Amino acid sequence: MERLFATEKHGGRALYRLHAITVFLGICLLLCYRAAHVPAAGTGRAAWLGMLAAELWFAFYWVITQSVRWCPIRRRTFVDRLAARFGERLPCVDIFVCTADPQSEPPSLVVATVLSLMAYNYPPEKLRVYLSDDGGSILTFYGMWEISAFAKHWLPFCRRYNIEPRSPAAYFAASDKPHDPHALEEWSLVKDLYEEMTERIDSAARLGKVPKEIKVKHKGFSEWNTGITSKDHHPIVQILIDGKNSNAVDNEGNVLPTLVYMAREKRPQYHHNFKAGAMNALIRVSSVISNSPIIMNVDCDMYSNNSDSIRDAMCFFLDEEMGHKIAFVQYPQNYNNMTKNNIYGNSLDVINEVELSGLDTWGGPLYIGTGCFHRRETLCGRRFTKDYKEDWDRGIKTEHCIDKTEEKAKSLATCTYEHNTQWGDEMGLKYGCPVEDVITGLAIHCRGWKSVYSNPPRAGFIGVGPTTLAQTILQHKRWSEGNFTIFVSKYCPFLFGHGKTKLPHQMGYSIYGLWAPNSLPTLYYAVIPSLCLLKGTPLFPEIMSPWIAPFIYVSVVKNIYSAYEALSCGETLRGWWNGQRMWMVKRITSYLYGVIDTIRKVLGLSKMGFVVSPKVSDEDESKRYEQEIMEFGTSSSEYVIIATIALLNLVCLVGGLYQILASGESKMALHVFFLQVILCGVLVIINVPIYEAMFLRKDRGRIPFSVTLASIGFVMLALFVPFF
Repeated sequence: MERLFATEKHGGRALYRLHAITVFLGICLLLCYRAAHVPAAGTGRAAWLGMLAAELWFAFYWVITQSVRWCPIRRRTFVDRLAARFGERLPCVDIFVCTADPQSEPPSLVVATVLSLMAYNYPPEKLRVYLSDDGGSILTFYGMWEISAFAKHWLPFCRRYNIEPRSPAAYFAASDKPHDPHALEEWSLVKDLYEEMTERIDSAARLGKVPKEIKVKHKGFSEWNTGITSKDHHPIVQILIDGKNSNAVDNEGNVLPTLVYMAREKRPQYHHNFKAGAMNALIRVSSVISNSPIIMNVDCDMYSNNSDSIRDAMCFFLDEEMGHKIAFVQYPQNYNNMTKNNIYGNSLDVINEVELSGLDTWGGPLYIGTGCFHRRETLCGRRFTKDYKEDWDRGIKTEHCIDKTEEKAKSLATCTYEHNTQWGDEMGLKYGCPVEDVITGLAIHCRGWKSVYSNPPRAGFIGVGPTTLAQTILQHKRWSEGNFTIFVSKYCPFLFGHGKTKLPHQMGYSIYGLWAPNSLPTLYYAVIPSLCLLKGTPLFPEIMSPWIAPFIYVSVVKNIYSAYEALSCGETLRGWWNGQRMWMVKRITSYLYGVIDTIRKVLGLSKMGFVVSPKVSDEDESKRYEQEIMEFGTSSSEYVIIATIALLNLVCLVGGLYQILASGESKMALHVFFLQVILCGVLVIINVPIYEAMFLRKDRGRIPFSVTLASIGFVMLALFVPFF
């Protein structure tokens, strides 16, 4: 029988392996030089040993990253074979959308995402869309109520013209008017309906309340009659569209997907476990409403960009040869608001195109928390067995009294339901970690299941990425801290996965677990060689020494391959350069704070928190983002670190070159300090936008004078205080 998907190896691996072997040999020679040429005490030994430690770490981390580059694969699905074999006899799917804050995640943004998911190219009676609103906002519920009416127009329109994408916000923003008069008339009608709906939702959001005449139109609004807040409210479950009801049809008489709003109970005295808690509540609530064998979850800002992505996922689950082994199908995280040259390095292109494909070779990609199709039973803790067979026809298909179903579902979304149960441990998403998705995926892999990575030519999901430096730093701090928390816990991939997953799979997981500690050697390399240049302490071989060859070879070849990798993934050369800047910025800020906060949590000095990344920026910030001008604007400790490192390298380069040129033997001195001058010079060039923000720019996004003043103070302290 023909397979429903094919697995293909990436090309050029023999050439890459040759490259990797030569780089590895260069690293070995470099470390040999460090170990064999330790200077005498009092002549920079401490700084030298620090360089050895940093380079040992970089070598170790480079080896770890080879696990996903050695033999990456790609998957290709055959939707036509799926249709021929199963027709419309496909599994039911519960779709979970999570939102937490109507200010950071406006209801109109959530509405567009939900509509795109309801419009999947899939039997509508087998789709059930659930929204978890952790903000417990009547404004978000109002948006969902508006969806229940507009979907009657939007879904037939999508089917008739087979449009992509099926997010009305994205579609109308990108599409041209159709030329056919009848199509144009309908296009204009649906567009007007959507814009009117969005204006009503946005108007309510601006006022902070829903009009009284709207509240009487659905019983669900009465849930907000009592004084409730986002952190203190009873459980709310409202079935806005019951797909099992014969009257729930669109304007053409076709069944509408089920649509459910849920706000789990929140009380100040109970910890709610952030997004993991919301997902677990959705798993339970959906079990009494639909109980579909497949669960798909997506963030509220990640709309469906490909209406067939759900069928692509089914090609993996329903494949006769391998489908029974697959726990989840992960799609990449793509953004539609990246600038041409990726000013903040947020495109994730290399992760999406290279690293997740490499993980797929060894057992599957990690679960990244959005754009993922799960087998329900694996989320509920089931272990893989060779004789396991899924009942694809499972699910609640008969119509029940909505009021009774809602009340039963509410009882599953209370604060106390999980007490003395396995939820958050052996069942559902795991608790106790900011990246609950990664640790949950690791646990699933360790139970014997596989996952697959689906990255079709047309992206499955597209969302909104960070558009300011502050948002980028915040997001990567959360990611790095969460992954490092896993690495130093009992769930460390090398310990938890030992004997359960392959070693390269453990290494692949550890790439992200070790993001945070990368901050320390990076900070050392960005500071100490420059200070030693200024103070006349050599840390690298002389230019005429044969030992300089491995240093130059490793640095040059590694960066050339990095640029090639970025370019082959669709980035520009300038985008790659911006990525190198952000690589350093994130390591000396986000990852550094990730290390500090993780250590504090391990020592019991702080508790886990979760901050929602804002999805909106003001007009001035958006304009500067489009112009690819780095955004600072406010005073923060992260900006002080960035400015201090940039200014320190500028001072050391100028001062070091002055001392070399002023010495009687400038040529000899330049031979001795050649690599330090190059390193310091590269750091200065890469920080040019920082200097502009400190000294030249006059806009509101410049680095505040208080930050510049603080950085000057720290630079002076570094210059005049002995450090070794």
